[in-house]
Amino acid sequence: MKPPAMNPHSTAELEDLLSQPTPAVVEMMRRIAGDIILLGVAGKMGPSLARMARRAADEAGTARRVIGVSRFRDAGAREALHEHGIETISCDLLDESAVAALPEAPNVIYLAGMKFGATGNEPLTWAMNTHLPAIVCRKFRTSRIAAFSTGNIYGLVPVSGGGSKETDAPNPAGEYAMSCLGRERMFQYFSDALHVPVALIRLNYACDLRYGVLVDVATKVWRGDPVDARMGFFNTIWQGDANALSLLALEHAASPAWVFNLTGPELLSVRDVAQSLATRWGKTARIDGTESPDALLSDPARCFTTLDRPRVNADTLIEAVASWIERGGVLLGKPTHFESRDGKF
Repeated sequence: MKPPAMNPHSTAELEDLLSQPTPAVVEMMRRIAGDIILLGVAGKMGPSLARMARRAADEAGTARRVIGVSRFRDAGAREALHEHGIETISCDLLDESAVAALPEAPNVIYLAGMKFGATGNEPLTWAMNTHLPAIVCRKFRTSRIAAFSTGNIYGLVPVSGGGSKETDAPNPAGEYAMSCLGRERMFQYFSDALHVPVALIRLNYACDLRYGVLVDVATKVWRGDPVDARMGFFNTIWQGDANALSLLALEHAASPAWVFNLTGPELLSVRDVAQSLATRWGKTARIDGTESPDALLSDPARCFTTLDRPRVNADTLIEAVASWIERGGVLLGKPTHFESRDGKF
């Protein structure tokens, strides 16, 4: 598969890259029928994922609605979706009557959830991450659902072990990760009880050049800020690839729920990435702390075997992040806090 040209010079070019469907996604659109509804579409991944779904459906020549649902605090985000042929509905997803009034759709992508701000706001975190899935499953009991989860449910694992596998027992640290495991359990329960086909997507760090672990490390090196190396290793994946693989998961939704890890295949070192960027920029990487023997890492082999492989490798992604920062590309200012080892966000 030919990788995309990773040299966007504007936000518009970047959004176009992020939403470029792969041939596999276009072919899937020819095989599955029905509208697609994205719940929680206004987050970091939602807009480009919705655009990819729209583009893939159009390229496949299939007539379907792509509908994005969110509270849409940012009117500009809603208008941007409209400009690309995506319908929108403003909805508080915790309002059961509002969710009940949403249109039926055979294909549901669940992006809603709460991470940042979870510490100190635990009741809302649990409501969003565990109560909301029950509302959604009852509403969309005749649909297939691809629901985002997180690799945080595994907890820290030895760096030398190749990363957590889907068959590993969860070991969540902190209330955020615990509530995310609760989210999975609710989807699994309703998948069994109501025979709802579900795919659970355990994502470990998407990167779209404006945010992500690589962006966190790169911006610190660029500014001369210290880089915390205690969480010394990580996985990441180009968000365009994460979008494509997430859409492909719809076709594999099953009862009992199917689970897969979504991340890149490379084990990346925080120290090595920081030092390589510092060399590129003629700077000195300020490294704080010593690498721990464990980290939050996932093995994505099941994803690659069943769905598809990423188009963009880690070296290409690092180069694209560096070039974006050099050009003064817009950043979202939303750090991942990947260095957190106590599960507090």
